[in-house]
Amino acid sequence: MTNAVLSSAFVSLVGAGPGDPGLLTLRATERLREADVVLFDALANPELLHLCPQAEQVDVGKRGFLPSMSQEDINALIVQKALEGGGRRVVRLKGGDPFVFGRGGEEALACAAAGIPCEIVPGISSAVAAAAYAGIPVTHRGMARSFAVLTGTDQHGQAAYAGLSGVDTLVFLMAVKNLDRIAADLIAAGRDPLTPAATIQWASTPQQRVVKGTLADIASVVRQAGVCAPAVTVVGEVVRLHEALNWFVPQAISSLGSLAQPLAGVQVAVTRTRAGTGSALAGLLAARGAQVSEIPLVRFAPTGKRREVIGALSGFDGWLAFTSEQAVSALLDTLLAEGRDWRLLAGAKIAAAGSGTARALRERGLGADFVPERSGSAHLGASLPAAAGEVVLHVGSQEPEADLMEALLARSIEYHLIEAFRVEPAELSAEHHAQLQAAQIVTLASSAGARGLAQVAGTGFMAAVIGPQTERAARAAGFTRLVTAHEATLEGLTDAVQRAWQRGA
Repeated sequence: MTNAVLSSAFVSLVGAGPGDPGLLTLRATERLREADVVLFDALANPELLHLCPQAEQVDVGKRGFLPSMSQEDINALIVQKALEGGGRRVVRLKGGDPFVFGRGGEEALACAAAGIPCEIVPGISSAVAAAAYAGIPVTHRGMARSFAVLTGTDQHGQAAYAGLSGVDTLVFLMAVKNLDRIAADLIAAGRDPLTPAATIQWASTPQQRVVKGTLADIASVVRQAGVCAPAVTVVGEVVRLHEALNWFVPQAISSLGSLAQPLAGVQVAVTRTRAGTGSALAGLLAARGAQVSEIPLVRFAPTGKRREVIGALSGFDGWLAFTSEQAVSALLDTLLAEGRDWRLLAGAKIAAAGSGTARALRERGLGADFVPERSGSAHLGASLPAAAGEVVLHVGSQEPEADLMEALLARSIEYHLIEAFRVEPAELSAEHHAQLQAAQIVTLASSAGARGLAQVAGTGFMAAVIGPQTERAARAAGFTRLVTAHEATLEGLTDAVQRAWQRGA
């Protein structure tokens, strides 16, 4: 073997990430575009192969628990392909990260033994990405200070798990087949059977599914749901955060080719004025290729009128209207702070201004009796099944919801505001100001957002707005370059951003 051959041969062990091609690193993209040969796993998204049409593409399998090429054969093939034709550039494309239960170390050693230069291009490991895409932080202040990543294919046993008693969060890769045994061993090692657990299948892709349970029943829950590999299981108290942080909406990107990113490289500033319009929207935009920065325009403070709130709700049997997710969580916080809970609302009828608010109510154990066919405060006020003379209590901030109030008063229905929280201006950092200056499009998901952005940064932006009410507020504040969503949803707002960019923002 000549030195010339070895100098031409080069191997890149590339991490493909958890599934979404948008999570591929820039270095990984470069290596795929330069490759002569690509050896890919089943867990590497096949769409990534569009980046290397010039390369010989070899499927080396590695499908969990199914017949596939042995690791020794893969090692030999990497060396063979690198030495063919006077030396070639080989990419070994692996799901997740090559060195996190990816046997990348074995492949790198095979290259070293053959004298072939080899580099490692790290990928985003599903060990943390799957949890993140399910809204589960593997560490969280006051809840989890440590985490461990384990493979579900090894027989760790009760004794080994006992040694992990001080680890707060456990993440299992490739564990679906052995989940019964893993859970039993953990419980035998001292873990509380009621410890929350979640299994995430096909994380970061349009097929993503999340099922939850406890350590005692997660295996049966997974079986009943028909969840199979590839999947990641997370065990620990942090799983409780899933409901509040579940930002990823797989169905919103299911019709998009993951590599067909119509907003690729577009700088979008997502203005945040309420829960549920920040990270969830950022995720939808990022799925279309946008470079997203989140700008907090306001902050929420507890109401100073807790006892007034309790007094207004006690014995109330009319309509209680919620127009934001923040109002839902703020009212519950107020009730709990006063030693009360949802039972105080037993006689009331609950109305939500849209599907997002209704979902926030459900997630906190309260069902909506009425949701208008079209989202928005004005539609809620116009279609609420209340008669003239009835009283509607609106749960909101210190400022009345003008559209709701006007629509109700036009029907001779009394409108009263309950201040469940206060909205105060946020102080933007120098970084946030710089992000706004760089933004090609901004999003406005509320009237407060339009007014707040005008106050802190002016109105010279191309803006995508979530609905007619926000559009009116934006125009009143001085914005002139606006594109309004056809539907008042985060998906509709994402479409509006795309239309704004297509118009030549």
